[in-house]
Amino acid sequence: MLSELLQGTDSGAILIIQDSCSYSGQHLLQSFINAALNREEAVHVFGFDVSEEELKHGLTSSTQRLHFHNAYMDPLGWTNQSAFTVHQFCVDKLTHLIKQTSHPKPATLVINSLSWILRHVSPPAVCKTLHQLKKGGAVRAVIGLLHADMHQSGTVGSVCHLATSVITVAPGIKGDEAMAKITKRSKSGKVTQDEEIFSIKEDLSVTVMSKPNHTGHKQTEPEEQQMDPAANLTFNLRLSDTEREAKEKLALPFVFSKEKKTALLQSGPGSGRILYEPDASDDYDQEDPDDDLDV
Repeated sequence: MLSELLQGTDSGAILIIQDSCSYSGQHLLQSFINAALNREEAVHVFGFDVSEEELKHGLTSSTQRLHFHNAYMDPLGWTNQSAFTVHQFCVDKLTHLIKQTSHPKPATLVINSLSWILRHVSPPAVCKTLHQLKKGGAVRAVIGLLHADMHQSGTVGSVCHLATSVITVAPGIKGDEAMAKITKRSKSGKVTQDEEIFSIKEDLSVTVMSKPNHTGHKQTEPEEQQMDPAANLTFNLRLSDTEREAKEKLALPFVFSKEKKTALLQSGPGSGRILYEPDASDDYDQEDPDDDLDV
């Protein structure tokens, strides 16, 4: 799935690369920029994390269609020397900067990184701008790098819920390998998830090697082993064969055997009769007590 995303995303797509301090997603972001330039797309990078020289380092394709909007030198606009600041992150400003170029087709917008913006702009405002960019038409796709360990889980969840694809990267077993957990949402609402092991070469090409084996050699932990509840007791809970046989032959008082059922259900002499001998003190009227009911 990672290779498919590198080949191109649908129009109006929002791709979030989510990393942490344990593994940086900067090189993977550069791989997506390189792939977009190879497809002859115009790419606008709003750079906060790294400088323009560092971002272009390793790009093998032509950078003529790469437009870097420098927010690295002065991200908060304190010296008024920055081409772009955190507080200018709105759809009008972004669209104006993109349309200044002479490319007729919608461009790919890269935000490096969203964490800089989320630290100074409210998450609802950031999500609103991303949603407007998705619907505006001036931008073909949005690719953003997000440092997940810098924000609360609710902020990360809101941004990732808005995205059409989320790639969460983590270090792999080997030094040159990394793990990618990919979540992709189609236009129909179907959600597809996958995990892949990949590596990035010096030319920023991505090689997907295999999928992680979760059903491999898993050792059973001591607490997962089946325990015998009757072990280590001071008394015996087990029955011998003779005791078990005697238990099975024992007739319980509340269990009706076949013979007992037959004896209870079989009618004998005098069954079904009620015998009553009146007492001397009984008040007995010889007349019919219900003669007034006769019609």
